[in-house]
Amino acid sequence: MCEANAYLLENKTEKLLMEAVDRVEPDDGGILLISIFGEQKFIKGHIHSLSLVDHKVYIQQYSE
Repeated sequence: MCEANAYLLENKTEKLLMEAVDRVEPDDGGILLISIFGEQKFIKGHIHSLSLVDHKVYIQQYSE
């Protein structure tokens, strides 16, 4: 399987946002995560980095 887990970066720590992420889409000021189960989550932020070998997507929220 090729899905990834999405993590929010907060103060140099990882917080799990969603497991089994199949799609990551830019969407009106943020990122839409969609899992292989159809679950959806919208985050106001941007992709910080990807670790393809580890199947991880790191997201950083926009500062308010």
